[in-house]
Amino acid sequence: MTTLTLSYSSWLGINWKMVCAAGFLVACSLLIIYAFLINELTGGTYLIKNYDKQIDTLSQENRNLEVSFAKTGFLGSVEQKTQELNFEKTTSVKYIKILDTSVALGAK
Repeated sequence: MTTLTLSYSSWLGINWKMVCAAGFLVACSLLIIYAFLINELTGGTYLIKNYDKQIDTLSQENRNLEVSFAKTGFLGSVEQKTQELNFEKTTSVKYIKILDTSVALGAK
């Protein structure tokens, strides 16, 4: 054997136990990082879901407040004015019938 062959052969003498151990450690560390990131993603999704519920609740409350403001602003003054003018709520509606003979015809 020549010197080149001997040096090449010693280069191929890699400690496979160390390579396997290093690969195992890398795989384990990647698995731990994966679990941590999935946990963070799940926590973020949970927070977004809660924030959406809060937004829906606040939107509904805002609509209710807008309606109550409109009632107190416009309808409140209308109700007060109807009481001042002694208006009453109608119980029945009666229509006046107009006969054809009672209507004046226009000149042609």
